[in-house]
Amino acid sequence: MSTATLQKTPQTPTPAPALRKGEADGRIGLRGNLRHTGALVRRNLLWIKNDPESMFDAVLMPVVFTLLFVYVFGGSIGQSLGGGQDAYVQYVIPGMLAMMSMNIAQGVGTGFNEDFHKGIMDRFRSLPIGRASVLVAKISVELLRMLIATTILMIVATLVGFDINGHWAGLLGAVGLSVLFGSAVMWIFLVLGVTMKNAQSVQAMGFLVMMPLQFGSSIFAPTQSMPGWLESFTKYNPMSGLADAARGLMTGGPIAHGLWVTLAWTVGLTVVMAPIAIHKFRTKS
Repeated sequence: MSTATLQKTPQTPTPAPALRKGEADGRIGLRGNLRHTGALVRRNLLWIKNDPESMFDAVLMPVVFTLLFVYVFGGSIGQSLGGGQDAYVQYVIPGMLAMMSMNIAQGVGTGFNEDFHKGIMDRFRSLPIGRASVLVAKISVELLRMLIATTILMIVATLVGFDINGHWAGLLGAVGLSVLFGSAVMWIFLVLGVTMKNAQSVQAMGFLVMMPLQFGSSIFAPTQSMPGWLESFTKYNPMSGLADAARGLMTGGPIAHGLWVTLAWTVGLTVVMAPIAIHKFRTKS
């Protein structure tokens, strides 16, 4: 009786998927980072679509603050400006543009904090994506929210009587300057978002930072009647600088001092806070 000898047919190993250039050693190039950033921007936009309440601050804040300050304080402060409520509208709207840039910037800190505590950041770290793309995507979406808030602010401003007087180029310059400053402020809130225990703590700390800067400035009222020490503070307050520069660009007037103060703070905050935020983000456990 013969026995048949069964031999296994050699299996050809399945080739590994081809890696993109630079990914074999763990490095992700510029193209990969841009692709990952685009995907994360889409993820953040879908999150906003599924949670439209997250846009309430960008949509309602410009409306509420504009109506509040124009119709509650416009008459009295406008008299000191020599023109009543109409004069106050021309004064406060550029200041509101400066305020929006800082208020919306706070959202990047609370959003980051929630992502960490929900485990979303752990999920991102387990994926082969560029770390920088997470930060860039979050900042990009917040800048988009800032532009939406600015657009709504200008619509409401027109309805309450703001007159651009042909300074359209100045308006674009003021918006660009506020977005530039807002992007620098976001690094502060990114640090708070990574280091604070919860989103409520980020909001509370943000409130303590924003209130003195906003109300101790030329956003809502001229500074000439303030005490000497406070007037000196407002002169180099970045919110005063941004409000004065935006006012000069949108309604005509001097812009040099406000412009260099705003740009100096923008560069300073970015140079100091961006490396801290990136380090905290990379080492966050």
